[in-house]
Amino acid sequence: MSFSLKNRWLVLFADLFLCIISFVIAIYLHCNYLGQPLLMSDVSLIGIWYFAFCFFAFIIFHSYRGLIRHLQFMELGRLGIILVVPNLALFLFLEFSDVKFRFPLYFSINLLLLNLVLLLFFRFSIIYLYNRFYSSPNKKLQATMLYGIGSHSVALGQWFTNTSRFDYNILGFIIRNHGVRRTHLLNLPVFNLEYDDVFNEMSRRNITALIFPDYKSVIREKNFLTVCLDKNISVLVSPPIEDVKSSGRINYKMKPIKFEDLLGRNEIKINADLITEQIGGKVILITGAAGSIGSELVKQLHSFSPALLVLFDIAETPMHSLRMTLNRSYPDLKYVAVMGDIRNNDRLDFVFRTYYPKVVYHAAAYKHVPMMESNPCEAVLDNVLGTKNLADCSVRYGVERFLMISTDKAVNPTNIMGATKRIAEVYVQALAKDCIKRGQQINFVTTRFGNVLGSNGSVIPYFKEQIEHGGPVTVTDRNIVRYFMTIPEACRLVLEAVSFGNSGEIYVFDMGEPIKILDLAKRMIEMAGMEPEKDIEIKFTGLRPGEKMFEELLSDSENTLPTVHEKIKVASVRQYDLDFVKEAVENMFVLARRVDVEGTVRSMKLLIPEYKSKNSPFEKYD
Repeated sequence: MSFSLKNRWLVLFADLFLCIISFVIAIYLHCNYLGQPLLMSDVSLIGIWYFAFCFFAFIIFHSYRGLIRHLQFMELGRLGIILVVPNLALFLFLEFSDVKFRFPLYFSINLLLLNLVLLLFFRFSIIYLYNRFYSSPNKKLQATMLYGIGSHSVALGQWFTNTSRFDYNILGFIIRNHGVRRTHLLNLPVFNLEYDDVFNEMSRRNITALIFPDYKSVIREKNFLTVCLDKNISVLVSPPIEDVKSSGRINYKMKPIKFEDLLGRNEIKINADLITEQIGGKVILITGAAGSIGSELVKQLHSFSPALLVLFDIAETPMHSLRMTLNRSYPDLKYVAVMGDIRNNDRLDFVFRTYYPKVVYHAAAYKHVPMMESNPCEAVLDNVLGTKNLADCSVRYGVERFLMISTDKAVNPTNIMGATKRIAEVYVQALAKDCIKRGQQINFVTTRFGNVLGSNGSVIPYFKEQIEHGGPVTVTDRNIVRYFMTIPEACRLVLEAVSFGNSGEIYVFDMGEPIKILDLAKRMIEMAGMEPEKDIEIKFTGLRPGEKMFEELLSDSENTLPTVHEKIKVASVRQYDLDFVKEAVENMFVLARRVDVEGTVRSMKLLIPEYKSKNSPFEKYD
């Protein structure tokens, strides 16, 4: 604060000194070019009055208080307006005083212009010296282009070109606009993707980075952005206003794009009116509520005005975090958090007879393939017994709709996790068939997903952590591919499917083309501004037990039929009799409780003959 106050007085006295210099120059020009000799006493008197006028104008209008190094155009304009005051006062003094002075208006205008030039020169010099002082002569700046010519892009351009403290050297703008060609902005060229050879221009300027002003423009330019990444051009997105901290500071670091913006799919649209009609005003039970899918479901269900959300999960800490989030962000949401295990039938019965839910979303499951391959008995007890308990309670208490979240790994399963989810599908479908036969109106629906980006334990955060630690990034196989979807996409699919689904059907999602995990790893390294194999090593570790080279959303013997939603299809699958399935799974539960691994796996393969283990010790039981 002490330095800041001293700095203000220095600026004030510097401005007054420059005003005197301007006055001396104006007097010299006036006397020499208009031929009017002036007495030194008159010059001194005029100078003293002008100094006083300037001093009071600067003090009254606080022209010296702004930080010069951050001056904007409007502030410079304000400085010019402030200078009008002392010069107008001087003109009136010369006009009505006893001093004989020819052409006082001409002199005052000249003095005003001289004053303005010197004060602006002084301020521009400080800005230039400040930026040179903070810029390192050895720092290599990234040759960068900005996308767009909107207000956000222009502000970014001004920010980077006026400040040398950052690592980006802006060399131009890129737009996609039919009406703009061969123009300049901030004295930089603007290139049009519709008319110009933009990549040739970027190559000529050795562009290594492209900055987008927001995520909307990223989504619009997916194809252009993909080519940029293929050409080793780092793509970054400017921080949104949400990154303004409570202290007033802003996180100025450019953010790499999110991979989900490159999935190549438009946002899924859902029938909000139909969903509200089906679930609005009802008690809804969500198992696995604190997990990635469950917690997103909770947030999306908020907009459909449920009477009560019953959040059921065994994980204490994630449930506590979810409660804190809901209390902060959704204070009007009516919910109750219930700790419990879906394997405990008594606990489930208590929840149903206490809250009488009408809609059940079953998201609780063990999902990690290598972990379940090592613990097949626990996988059966959680994924199969837990599902059976929940479905049986739903029948006993007359729920209206029951939705189970399955996985693409249930198609032609090659691992324990996929096989348990397929058995759970079989039981739910057989139970739905039995309910229809008995005339009980319960709508059982199953949905199958691919890999969910950003979920706990998924590949994206795993790769991100490895990149942040300098690598290596581990990929199981060079040719392994996976389908991907985002958490919001998955939840919208669930909401839509349960609103129109027919009982006993299994729904699959049109997930586009599968993505090579190796390409994903390379893309994430590039988005972090590094080069694969040069800056970050990619290491191949071999397929894990039970892992496929590629996942299928439908088995070879299955086919699909369209639904009312273009992105959702219904799978025709093999049907099972409920009594047969019950006998098979009850025998399986007995073996699993005894931790009879061999017997448990054999019983799974007996019920699901398409289950063929891969890269697993259980291959011998096929």
